[in-house]
Amino acid sequence: MGTYHETTFRLLLDSLERVVDRAGLGDVWAKADRAAAGCAEPTDAALAHVQAEIASLSDAEIGKLLAALTLRFHLANKAEQLTIVNINRQRERDATPAAPKPESIADAIRRLKDAGRSLEDVLTLLDQIDIQPTLTAHPTEARRRTVLRKQQAIAGIVKRVTETPLTPAEMRREQAHLDQIVQTLLGTDDVRTERLRVLEEVRNGLYFLTGTLWNAIPSVHDDIRDALEQAYGYTGDLPVILRYRSWIGGDRDGNPRVTPEVTRDTLALMRREAIKLHSDALWKVRDHLSFSDRRVAVSDELRESIEADLAAFPDLLEGDDHRHLAHEPYRVKIHAMQARLETLGTGEPRYSTAAMIADLELLARSLKAAGVSDAMTRGPLADQLIRTRTFGLHMAALDVRQHSERHGAAVAQLLRLARVSDGYETLSESERIALLSDELRSPRPLAGPGVELPDEAADALATFRAVREACSIDPESIGSVIVSMTHEVSDLLETLVLLKEAGLVRMDESGKIQSDVDVVPLFETVDDLQRSSSLMESLYTNDIYRLQLEARSGLQEIMLGYSDSNKDGGYVMANWSLHKAQAQLCASAAQHGVTLRLFHGRGGTVGRGGGRTNKAILAAPENARLPRLRFTEQGEVISFRYALPDIARRLLEQVVNAVLLGSPSGDAGSPVAHASATDPSRTTLMDRVAKQSMAAYRGLVDRDGFWDWFARVTPIDQISGLPIASRPVSRAGGVVGLDNLRAIPWVFAWTQIRANVPGWLGLGTALEPEIQPDGGASLRTLYEEWPFFTTLIDNAELELVRTRSHLVSRYASLDPEHSAIGTMIEAERAKAERAVTTITGTGLLESRPAVRRSIDARNPYADVLNLLQIELLSRVASESDVDRRRLLFLSINGVAAALQSTG
Repeated sequence: MGTYHETTFRLLLDSLERVVDRAGLGDVWAKADRAAAGCAEPTDAALAHVQAEIASLSDAEIGKLLAALTLRFHLANKAEQLTIVNINRQRERDATPAAPKPESIADAIRRLKDAGRSLEDVLTLLDQIDIQPTLTAHPTEARRRTVLRKQQAIAGIVKRVTETPLTPAEMRREQAHLDQIVQTLLGTDDVRTERLRVLEEVRNGLYFLTGTLWNAIPSVHDDIRDALEQAYGYTGDLPVILRYRSWIGGDRDGNPRVTPEVTRDTLALMRREAIKLHSDALWKVRDHLSFSDRRVAVSDELRESIEADLAAFPDLLEGDDHRHLAHEPYRVKIHAMQARLETLGTGEPRYSTAAMIADLELLARSLKAAGVSDAMTRGPLADQLIRTRTFGLHMAALDVRQHSERHGAAVAQLLRLARVSDGYETLSESERIALLSDELRSPRPLAGPGVELPDEAADALATFRAVREACSIDPESIGSVIVSMTHEVSDLLETLVLLKEAGLVRMDESGKIQSDVDVVPLFETVDDLQRSSSLMESLYTNDIYRLQLEARSGLQEIMLGYSDSNKDGGYVMANWSLHKAQAQLCASAAQHGVTLRLFHGRGGTVGRGGGRTNKAILAAPENARLPRLRFTEQGEVISFRYALPDIARRLLEQVVNAVLLGSPSGDAGSPVAHASATDPSRTTLMDRVAKQSMAAYRGLVDRDGFWDWFARVTPIDQISGLPIASRPVSRAGGVVGLDNLRAIPWVFAWTQIRANVPGWLGLGTALEPEIQPDGGASLRTLYEEWPFFTTLIDNAELELVRTRSHLVSRYASLDPEHSAIGTMIEAERAKAERAVTTITGTGLLESRPAVRRSIDARNPYADVLNLLQIELLSRVASESDVDRRRLLFLSINGVAAALQSTG
């Protein structure tokens, strides 16, 4: 990444070496350096020598090595983040209105203009855009909030040292401060001693929402404003195009710790944080708007509003501190807004997001009328208006998710209790639909007040009653109700019955439904993805469900699961099934006049739909590149993308760029060339490739002895026991096995042993016969012309480079009984590499040298962590081996830091 990265990392590494030396760990550090040197050229002899040295270490020495190496990678990651910021700042300095920074908002708007789009076209498109990143709790997130805060402090020191001319004394003080933080990090537990509670996960999410994102959002909207002014001379109002959602505290699927009370506490906590932030921000606006009515005109509308405020708060201007405000009406208005915020929750006059926005807009109108519009278009007032529109008084809308089976069980209990059906579970799908439709039309509840409910029904209704309470306080605080593992129409109708029972869905006297929430199917398995379009067709033509759609303004949100589909069918089948499902779902929605929003359940790794979000948007089928978009942000993805405001801003501008360029907005069309994904020959080819790939993948995971091998050679048992998240790694609980293991720890375990199987296995076997007829010429054409296929190959290429076969073989040696499995994986890897390099026409990642250099630079020290982990896996004898299991936990965290991936 160039000189800046080398300088920054050297600064941090020097600090670490000083701290390690002062702690008397210089010999440990020397051993790490020697081991890394041995791994730099990983011959069998060199690795055997390193393994022998590691085997001679005591457990205590291994623990010290793990701590030092893990911290080394935390510092390397921070240096990389700061380098990315530096590169983007340089690109901004080099940019001009005619040649904006690539993948920026200015770049998108300039390209739209060059393609002949009018200002009206662009404003219409901006008005349609609705991007909703969604924070989720991560079952394998390995970083603690205290570590993140210290890393943020390190970033501040580095920026001061590298960007500000310092005196020698100032430099010494900064270095001393840096050493103190590094010393503290070296002595801080990376792995929690107790399992994380849900509300702690909520606070982790709020760490980013209330910090980085709170600061980044106004910058993104300033970018839009600047781009429109430069390209079209437009300086008018802009719509809000970004809002945040969260699952943390609402995701109940397989997590018994997310109780109705936890959901209530989550909503209250987010609301308190939002109110505090808005109150603090209003002080800045108040300080800024010191206009006197003796110098600047004040609109009659603002004066009348202030009179109403003084009537509601007669003591507002009492006291010496406030008497000077008599001639500063803008400050009086803001003081009243703060007073209203303080009354929230006290039973006093209510204040809502809409009312707060109206007050801020009133201030802006009065300033504009007074001829001081600069104060409203830039600065604290403009920033506060965009933050209020974005975050509201709820911070992020909370989704509630539950497994379809749990809803089905709850409905069956209620129907039995009401003597409607004693055997709902045995009914056919058509019988269920008929019965549920009748219940949705019926005005009577299934359970009267005070009736004791069975467990499943009580839990479901208590959750939805908590949602109803939240909606009554702030309708925007609740997002969607998501139904995991949606298989049938009845799965959504069951959810509507429960919502009706809780008062969230109501049928009025005219036969129309009033609904407070969106109901979202989540299609996760390959089979469900392939059937998703026909299932939605059935819902769109169902009379009762059409009423729900009408109540929600014709909007249907559909979530697509990237993780479980990969675990089910492997890399190629999952990606192809998702691609086809998007095209079919969008076509079906358009045919039935339904406004569709796709929600992409993407993870951090390629095996879970990871990769660059903007590239994924542009690789989608043309009809699926919608201006309405949701995607999940999980675990280490959140920690990396939202660690610094400048990185968050870059991610968001890239996403906005892709949505602007990709969305076929009405007659304007998309300026991005996009080969048709409906080409029959391509569809036939990919159907064949996906089928062969899935056969190869299932040939591995269904092989006799596979789970025994996987459990022995990967740290899955330790991952299952890591006290780093509230959510179990298995939906069913109890003994973890392949069938009930969640997709995230599944990918995490493969990543830990450097195999990355979910990102490429089956690809080579499937493409080999397609390459043979013409030496790969037709596939190379496909790679150059079809963004979907380009992304499929590029992502696999990245995972293949990250794969370390010499380490995988050493993990596999832990289970010599099933050695054929390791041999099979290596054969598949070699096939995949041959296929990818044939199609790209270069060696792995030769076309992306910076990425290759970054990976190569990490490998030697990362390999040492893996070899330490292999040694520990061989030493851990049983569950009771507590001390060594703790060391294994540390090794898992270290490898995750080295690879910047937890699955």
